[in-house]
Amino acid sequence: MTLPYSSSAQTSPNHIVKVVMDSNDVTMEDDTKQLISAETKVKERDIISTLHESVLGHILSFVPIIDAVSTSVLSTSWIDVWTSTTNLKFDDSLLYSKKKMSKEHFVNSVEKVLLHFTNSGIQSVSLCLSSYQYDASQISEWISFFLERRVQKLHIQYADKVFLSSNSLFRCNSLVELTLQMRCTLSLPVSGCLANLQKLSISWIKLVSESESSTNSKDITLSFPILKVFEVRGCEWSQNITLQVPLLERFSIAIWKHHSNESSKYYIKVNSRRLTDFDYEGNLEQNIVLCDSSSIRNASVVIVVDEDKKDRIEKLGFQAYNHLKQINEAESLKLLFYKVLRHGKDIFTNLPVFGRLTYLQLNEVNGEALLQLLHNCPILNTLVLLNGVADLNKDVLTSASATLPRCFLSSFKVFEFKGFNANEHDLSLVKFMLENASILEKMRISPAFWLRYADIDFEKVKEQILSLPKRSSFCMVEFSDISSS
Repeated sequence: MTLPYSSSAQTSPNHIVKVVMDSNDVTMEDDTKQLISAETKVKERDIISTLHESVLGHILSFVPIIDAVSTSVLSTSWIDVWTSTTNLKFDDSLLYSKKKMSKEHFVNSVEKVLLHFTNSGIQSVSLCLSSYQYDASQISEWISFFLERRVQKLHIQYADKVFLSSNSLFRCNSLVELTLQMRCTLSLPVSGCLANLQKLSISWIKLVSESESSTNSKDITLSFPILKVFEVRGCEWSQNITLQVPLLERFSIAIWKHHSNESSKYYIKVNSRRLTDFDYEGNLEQNIVLCDSSSIRNASVVIVVDEDKKDRIEKLGFQAYNHLKQINEAESLKLLFYKVLRHGKDIFTNLPVFGRLTYLQLNEVNGEALLQLLHNCPILNTLVLLNGVADLNKDVLTSASATLPRCFLSSFKVFEFKGFNANEHDLSLVKFMLENASILEKMRISPAFWLRYADIDFEKVKEQILSLPKRSSFCMVEFSDISSS
């Protein structure tokens, strides 16, 4: 039934309602059937297939690429969808069809992907090879393929040896993040630049100069204009390396193994005025030069010295001083020692003054070194001691009581004693702190885990500590439960 309409017609609302209600062509029952039919069609409609190929490619970017390729069997319209994905994830340890993929199957799958991949721009590539050994030239070819496709984020993990040339690497200015966890040799140009790199993380790599065999200088200068994070772990280098990194904020390096008996003659020099976080782990035999360390606020230094280096203790003391002097403007410092002789006092004979330090964490240190550190931290607020203290005799404490650290009188408020051994040295230190820290607000003692199995009545130890005189009238002494240690 068609209702005539005229702009000049004077139709009342009641009349319109009456006409609709009287209509025999459109009933309430018919409306309900049409609505149900429309809903059914929406449910049956293949909405995903109507999406643009670039959107489908983005969706497939969140699954391993081998799984993404398998979608090509869905229909003819899906055959090439995976080639527009922006993220490639290869991992030879992942299960395929509920079982581990063989090496041959994995290699063939990777080769097939690279052969048919048409996307000229890749956002990220992750290549994790932990199950098998591969041909070194093959790995190099895969990496070169990713670099040629202007990848932005590249993560390579492989335990076996590979040689990488800098030719393709330093031509890839699209790189924003680069992570290489590989036992490989990487040849570097005497001068190289990655203009867009923001994060660089390398592990177990031997860095060599392309001109190492010539009579030219072996020094290397690498420029990363907007790099913010630089991480090195277990790497080797046999030439001076200078990093031009004006925007660098975090520098982290861990090098604790050296094959020669002499200290390395080569250095890594860091040129940055924005460095705020510095981490070092090693045996002090490698030279790290910070051209401007005044902006460093958070520092972590882990010093590892083997027992067979006893004859080098005095030299290590000099190296420790030079190393720590570069970060003496830090506000927070974790200073951890491993395998360092507790009685090797020469290491701590000369320590720099940490004029801004408010937080200090220590683990293995003798009493004399601890007191010297406290004297060299005039505004220290918090001290965290992890594994007790050694060789803290009464003569040292008597001398210290006569000339107290400045922080004891003005700033020292929190002392956390973790790994408390309940021995004479540890108890003497607790007594010294309580008797001399003028404004101490909290002392928290966490017993060492082995005390759970020792024949020591820790409740009596607690009573003994709580009965000690306190110079600060508002100091609270807390104890962690020995069962949770």
